[in-house]
Amino acid sequence: MSTRYPFTAVVGMDDLRLALLLNAVSPAVGGVLVRGEKGTAKSTAVRALAELLPEVPVVAGCRFSCDPDSPDLGCPDGPHGNAPGTARPARMVELPVGASEDRLVGALDIEKALADGVKAFEPGLLAAAHRGILYVDEVNLLSDHLIDHLLDAAAMGASHVEREGVSVRHAARFLLVGTMNPEEGELRPQLLDRFGLTVEVAASRDPEQRVEVVRRRLAFEDDPAAFAARWAGEESALRERIVAARTLLPRVTLGDAVLLQIAATCAAFEVDGMRADIVMARAATALAAWAGRTEVTSEDVRQAALLALPHRRRRSPFDAPGLDEDKLDETLEQFGGGAPDDDPEPEGPGDGGPGGGPDGGGGGVPPQGEGTEGPAPESAEVPDRAPAPAPQGSGAGERAAVKAAEPFRTKVLSVPGLGEGAAGRRSRARTEHGRTTGSTRPRGALTKLHLAATVQAAAPHQRARGRSGPGLVVRRDDLRQATREGREGNLVLFAVDASGSMAARQRMSAVKGAVLSLLLDAYQRRDKVGLVTFRGRDAEVALPPTSSVDAAAARLEKLPTGGRTPLSTGLLKAHDVLRVERLRDPSRRPLLVVVTDGRATGGGADPVALAARAARLHAAEGTASVVVDCETGPVRLGLAGTLARELGGTAVTLDELRADSIAGLVRDVQAADRTTQTAWRAA
Repeated sequence: MSTRYPFTAVVGMDDLRLALLLNAVSPAVGGVLVRGEKGTAKSTAVRALAELLPEVPVVAGCRFSCDPDSPDLGCPDGPHGNAPGTARPARMVELPVGASEDRLVGALDIEKALADGVKAFEPGLLAAAHRGILYVDEVNLLSDHLIDHLLDAAAMGASHVEREGVSVRHAARFLLVGTMNPEEGELRPQLLDRFGLTVEVAASRDPEQRVEVVRRRLAFEDDPAAFAARWAGEESALRERIVAARTLLPRVTLGDAVLLQIAATCAAFEVDGMRADIVMARAATALAAWAGRTEVTSEDVRQAALLALPHRRRRSPFDAPGLDEDKLDETLEQFGGGAPDDDPEPEGPGDGGPGGGPDGGGGGVPPQGEGTEGPAPESAEVPDRAPAPAPQGSGAGERAAVKAAEPFRTKVLSVPGLGEGAAGRRSRARTEHGRTTGSTRPRGALTKLHLAATVQAAAPHQRARGRSGPGLVVRRDDLRQATREGREGNLVLFAVDASGSMAARQRMSAVKGAVLSLLLDAYQRRDKVGLVTFRGRDAEVALPPTSSVDAAAARLEKLPTGGRTPLSTGLLKAHDVLRVERLRDPSRRPLLVVVTDGRATGGGADPVALAARAARLHAAEGTASVVVDCETGPVRLGLAGTLARELGGTAVTLDELRADSIAGLVRDVQAADRTTQTAWRAA
């Protein structure tokens, strides 16, 4: 008997359980993305789902789980002919965030391929997940190149492995389930759209429900086998219901009136592409089968919309996911000839059980405690949390926060030199992907062969090795690893001046709009971001370095202004943040973006000299920096330019920061860095 936590023992979370069960009934729905705060049993529910799936018939001995009734003609272990079939439990394969490309797609033995002409292929996780579940915990932290492979396999139902002209293909059709904490960053839109359904989960605010969660968890940890035995009956009944719904699914009809409601709903919410329409149709059909019906109703369409549309209507990473249910009801009523409430009640097994029927969930809306009026945006503060204290001494002359101006496309700011950080889209770096720039001897397993260098290394030894045939005699010492250059993500740390000199309403709105634009650019380039603000007599870390740019945008939106300008204090606080981050992630290079007019009126007896000393501290450590000059008016003092020179970086005005600006190009950070290095060597 399994000792995995039973699916039916999960307390609450009706939307999550229903979404998972719909995918179990109809894998064509396209998977589930589970978004929620930490500690909400996201992973527990997903792992428990595998125990409910029916057994899978496979060809005996096939490493790629071919169906004996219709084996894959291109299977690397084939052809199978009349190979005997067997049954095994459905697999749930977990993809670790730090997995290598070879671990995901499989590995080819290049040495055997070159020397013997043999395609020695070791299957990866995509092969293991075929006809099962591929589960990615913290999917938003997955590397870009792994996401690309997932997208390709999910779209084509197959995985292709190419290594210097040697190619292997195998089937890879799986149910993709991902979990993520939005506080740690958002997904790329391409991957977000690939998930059929999305669900928001949050811890219940009901004390009795929380008590039941703790009681069950403690009982499970004390005796997992006994706890599983207590729920064996419910698990068996749910498993049988899934099988019954799968059997009924082909007989469910999707009428033209329902299709019109689906199309009208997707058009009303302005979702991109046609995938939303298809997913809604499949989800509504699965809902009907789950409820034991052969006809899709308006209520099925409504529930499918609540699960399939929230993550597809976001236009920027700063938009909170969600759906206007009043607008949804109006659309369904307009194109359905009646309110959804007038539809017949679900029949048969849809009236109860885990996950509820089509009327049993809120569809992508986090569970709410009493007194709440709806889900809060993911980047908002928890309502009952006390507001963060203002920096010391900032109360005098403080002004309320102003709204940011509309964001715009910015010039590309990059870190000079060649890094070796996490894959991204900002600065040049040595990466596993990109253009080939040279070769080297492999230090471990060969992953990217440099064919020309390998042949060149092996050629002089062919006679000594007794070569007699057309094949090249290759030894391990001949193999050369390709070195490649691509792009990396950086740590972009914003140091924002929120003092009284920046407090003019229109001016601060423009400044916030510029920072918001840079945050959007950081999101698109897969950077980590952090936010330091300074005003009054102190500086604070408004947001520690994170991958969640929408959290940074939320902090920025609430930023008040006023008080003196402790520029040196802000720069020193930024230095402390960067020092700690270098210890945590030494390969990720930082880019310091200081947003200020350059004035220094606080922080010590000689604030200007202290600010210069703090700036030179950054320059001495080689931190790439950009000063966004916020000075306005006909008379300009040029203090931001002076600060940029002390930092060893460059200064740009708000107008120059725009990518479509005709005021001039942003000076290249690398050129400024070379100038600085020359000056330091001369000194």
